[in-house]
Amino acid sequence: MITSSRQIANEVNYTTHLEEALSLVVKRSCSVMDADACFVYIHDTQNDRFILMAADPVMSEATGKVEPGCNEGLVGWVALHEEVINLPNAADHPGFRDISNSGNGFFHGFLGVPIVYHGHTIGVLVAQKIKKCSFSNDDAAFFTTLAFQLGEAIHSLLAKWDLSRRLNEPLPGRMLIYGIPCAPGLSMGNIVLSQPADLQSTPDRIAQDIESEVQAFRAAVMAAKNELYAGKKRMRANLADETLSLFDGYIMMVESDRFINGAVTRIRNGQWARGALRDTIFEMAAVFEKMDDPYLAARSEDIRNIGRQVLVHLQQASPESRTYPNQSILAGVEVSVSEISIVPRDRLAGVVSVKGSALSHTAIICRALGIPAVMGLTDLVIGNFEGCNLSVDGSQGLVCVNPSAVDIDEFRQRVEEEQAVASQLETLRHLPAQTLDGMQIPIHVNLGVGSDELSVNAKGYEGVGLYRTEYFFIARNTLPTEDEQYRLYRDLLKFFAPKPVTVRTLDTGGDKNLPFSTIAETNPFLGRRGIRFTLDHTGIFLTQLRALLRANAGIGNLQILFPMISRIHEIDAAISLLDRAYADLAAEGHAAAKPHIGAMIEVPSAVYVISELATRVDFFSIGTNDLTHFLLAVDRSNPSVQGFNDNLHPAVVHVVADIIQKAHRQNKPVGVCGEMAGDPASALLLLGLGVDWLSMSPSSLPRIKWTIRNFTMQQVRGLAGKALEIDNETDTQQLLNFALKAAGLGVLVREA
Repeated sequence: MITSSRQIANEVNYTTHLEEALSLVVKRSCSVMDADACFVYIHDTQNDRFILMAADPVMSEATGKVEPGCNEGLVGWVALHEEVINLPNAADHPGFRDISNSGNGFFHGFLGVPIVYHGHTIGVLVAQKIKKCSFSNDDAAFFTTLAFQLGEAIHSLLAKWDLSRRLNEPLPGRMLIYGIPCAPGLSMGNIVLSQPADLQSTPDRIAQDIESEVQAFRAAVMAAKNELYAGKKRMRANLADETLSLFDGYIMMVESDRFINGAVTRIRNGQWARGALRDTIFEMAAVFEKMDDPYLAARSEDIRNIGRQVLVHLQQASPESRTYPNQSILAGVEVSVSEISIVPRDRLAGVVSVKGSALSHTAIICRALGIPAVMGLTDLVIGNFEGCNLSVDGSQGLVCVNPSAVDIDEFRQRVEEEQAVASQLETLRHLPAQTLDGMQIPIHVNLGVGSDELSVNAKGYEGVGLYRTEYFFIARNTLPTEDEQYRLYRDLLKFFAPKPVTVRTLDTGGDKNLPFSTIAETNPFLGRRGIRFTLDHTGIFLTQLRALLRANAGIGNLQILFPMISRIHEIDAAISLLDRAYADLAAEGHAAAKPHIGAMIEVPSAVYVISELATRVDFFSIGTNDLTHFLLAVDRSNPSVQGFNDNLHPAVVHVVADIIQKAHRQNKPVGVCGEMAGDPASALLLLGLGVDWLSMSPSSLPRIKWTIRNFTMQQVRGLAGKALEIDNETDTQQLLNFALKAAGLGVLVREA
């Protein structure tokens, strides 16, 4: 029977409509169990009742009509207590109620099982018998297992059903939908759907004329490339040159040998062009999707966007001439940079995307343009929004569908408040991040290869606290040469000179495999990554170290950061290779300069050897993202456990405090380059714990500067002292939020 439950669950996973899925569940269950009838009740959160959504083989006419309350009858009992009940005679149970039209009086034997998703009962499975007898243990085990297996699929289908139902009401009401905040700001407008091109739904098909398919593919690639060039030209007036380089990155992808040759090879092996495009894009995207580093994982979105753009042309549906209303909210499954560039800047008010993250290039462009964006709106069929008015809160990650008059008034008031905040932040642009009592705090920026978020204000940054080099290695088919790396690093150091630039050495391996690597690991998150990988591949490591040392010659602002340090011999080996690279360059007559050396503290074991590490390095940088991930045993890329991934957990707070104290006892400075540094509340805590500098995404910098300038060091030390006495993250968040509000910075608060 357990096999049967898995088969039913798999069938449900392939359905697209809630009613179809639930009908399948009751029919299959009745055929497997010794039951006279099976039912599925679904929780209607809008009215806080349970609705009979499917019944077999009797009472099908009652579906949609029987609606027991959440505390009513045996269905309500099962849901409230989240427990299985197996009764020979339902009427004998204290929770029994004879609900109208339910047919309760007709049946006696009762088996009820809750369908639970993330701790909430979303439905109840019921099986009943006419005779007075309990269900067998096998039947109970089957039904319980089935309910367990159905939770996620039913939740997803239920979300789509609920949205469709509410949008199709005669007078559709307002709805609040939460996603990922990707670009701050507020806007209201009318939805405009992005170009439809679905790689996922592209079928397999045998190529009838291979050469024609190859030509069609190459023509589509050329059209997509021309479109990107045109988009870059259109956006030149709105974006700095460094940000415009994102278009060059897309062009590089669409021109890459790996992409073109991969697709052409598949066509020549018999697949038609669309199928070859689909398989090539998915293969390339999979390399990035498996990566633990969220910045690199987000590159999979860029690759899929390129695939969709080429598919549009393969479908012979090149972007049509469209008119865009004022205050257009561009919405789609994955909105691309190219699609954004098509909309006239004065008409684009916001972006809403079912998929995507704050680290995607689409989000980066939106932030650079000042366009509010919300992404990650999972479980939604975006086409259902057509014709709706939307308000978009890119700071909170909130979309309001069909806002009411009250919503609109409140929204306009918030827009005025945001404009006042923006004006306030603008006045701080050239002021130092200095506390009220005169302590100046260096705040640096995190950047990646390609200077993703450089802007016309980049010269005003105080330095680079984390420069990721992985993408330069991963977004290509071969290893970069020493000279290629030298030019990249040299330009970077010169751009920021004399300000410090901290370059993290190659942080790949395991979950972030190079495209040309053959490494496969069962648990890549705990595998050969970071320093473990580079020490295993000294040729790759030495090439990067040589390029960095050469780039630093005559400039002297380079700081090298070694990632994933977990033991002493790793830092010793890395420094030995750095010395070797320097000696080799000197012997060859190349100009080179040694940098300051840092160790990244993100593996818990490193915390306990900081005193020894301090005798070997010049500084420490705390990677709070991975440190939290490892301390709390939470995979931050797994949505189902995101509620457990909180860097204000007492363990994280105490470990960060220990790191700072141990480093300072050795007279070594400590910075933070993880997400904590870019959050106003967490930044207050870090300053109070004694961190020496903060590094964050450029978009976070103005608010952190504003926060620092509104507190004294005495105040933040007091907050840190109280936080160290708190035993849960919720109270710590509330403590910090209260401090922000008391300082008049309530607009920066992230509610617990």
